[in-house]
Amino acid sequence: MSELAPTDPAEDSGPLAHMGQRLRDLRRRRALTLQALSDESGVSIGMLSQMERGVSTPSIRTLQRVAEALKVPINWFFSDGTSPTGAPPWVLRRAHRRTLSLGTNGVTKELLAPAGDGAIELLYVTIEPGGSSGPSPYSHVGEDAGMVIEGSMRLEVNGETCLLGAGDAFRFKSTLPHRFENPGEARAVVLWAVTPPFY
Repeated sequence: MSELAPTDPAEDSGPLAHMGQRLRDLRRRRALTLQALSDESGVSIGMLSQMERGVSTPSIRTLQRVAEALKVPINWFFSDGTSPTGAPPWVLRRAHRRTLSLGTNGVTKELLAPAGDGAIELLYVTIEPGGSSGPSPYSHVGEDAGMVIEGSMRLEVNGETCLLGAGDAFRFKSTLPHRFENPGEARAVVLWAVTPPFY
């Protein structure tokens, strides 16, 4: 399975294009060529170019590699959301959630915790039918846990796979290689916690 998939040109003004512009600007501020960033991240020049042009969807593992090479947290790829007003700092209104859309991968992650330092991160993950975190497992420090709210999700952890339905929960060490996908015909929604914050 390829690590990238072309997007519809009509979506060029959407979240992928916005993320691509920010990626290009950051790479140029760091005085890196596409070749240099490719060498540092292990992501192909073609993939980096398509990410910057907003015409392909990277996997989470690819985002992780690019973020590490650019020395930014992976949450840098999330949209900024809108400026919160009229609420205490420990409240996050729905309209102000920061969002990472993996476009044609069919995955959208919304950060549910207000911005700031914290020991836990809570995400609202939507996985469209056929959507996945990407073809390759990824890993990071900490622990993942969550519950499927609706639909079904196939979760692979350290080479072992399990199909989870609504109401099923999970927890595993994040250092174990893992990936997820929606094999069903309906959208899957997962409430997902990560500690320490990964995004």
